[in-house]
Amino acid sequence: MSRRGLVAGPDLEYFQRRYFTPAEVAQHNRPEDLWVSYLGRVYDLTSLAQAYKGNLLLKPIVEVAGQDISHWFDPKTRDIRKHIDPLTGCLRYCTPRGRFVHVPPQLPCSDWANDFGKPWWQGSYYEVGRLSAKTRSIRIINTLTSQEHTLEVGVLESIWEILHRYLPYNTHAASYTWKYEGKNLNMDFTLEENGIRDEEEEFDYLSMDGTLHTPAILLYFNDDLTEL
Repeated sequence: MSRRGLVAGPDLEYFQRRYFTPAEVAQHNRPEDLWVSYLGRVYDLTSLAQAYKGNLLLKPIVEVAGQDISHWFDPKTRDIRKHIDPLTGCLRYCTPRGRFVHVPPQLPCSDWANDFGKPWWQGSYYEVGRLSAKTRSIRIINTLTSQEHTLEVGVLESIWEILHRYLPYNTHAASYTWKYEGKNLNMDFTLEENGIRDEEEEFDYLSMDGTLHTPAILLYFNDDLTEL
């Protein structure tokens, strides 16, 4: 931890994000970079897409890249929804977009390889984090440079996680004291836990534009050139 200089906290070089916003998931919408979310979790299916590149069974997954596909699943079992197949009278996976990777064929088929282990939607192999059910905006103002950035963050993210989001704008972000209304923020707490209320509902009730009243966190330089 000595490389962090004066600033106490996690080593952000190996820091793992817990939450991702729907907008972030939506950016990963190509076969070469394919994420989806379902039932509150986010999954990186890029390696699956590469393994089945050119296979028609990948098409339904590519079509929903970057989207939430919770409607594909039974929330109680976390398995693909099932229905009674009218052709066979058997219980089958419900795939309105067409059969996709790891879903068995409707009828016995000699060329279907089922040696892949668990289907991709079972287990946590592809999981990268949780989906932020609710997001909010926060302004971050660098008092040293007067630069200001507005970030969309999950309401359950800690200040450390917000700092991690802010690193592309300021690689020395961990060398600053983060304050709100003159008080040092507890970096392990959320915005709400630090007294930075989400007033979106109040603004909506009053028919006011909440974007004009986004709270601001002020950053004060600590004279420590920690770069992450």
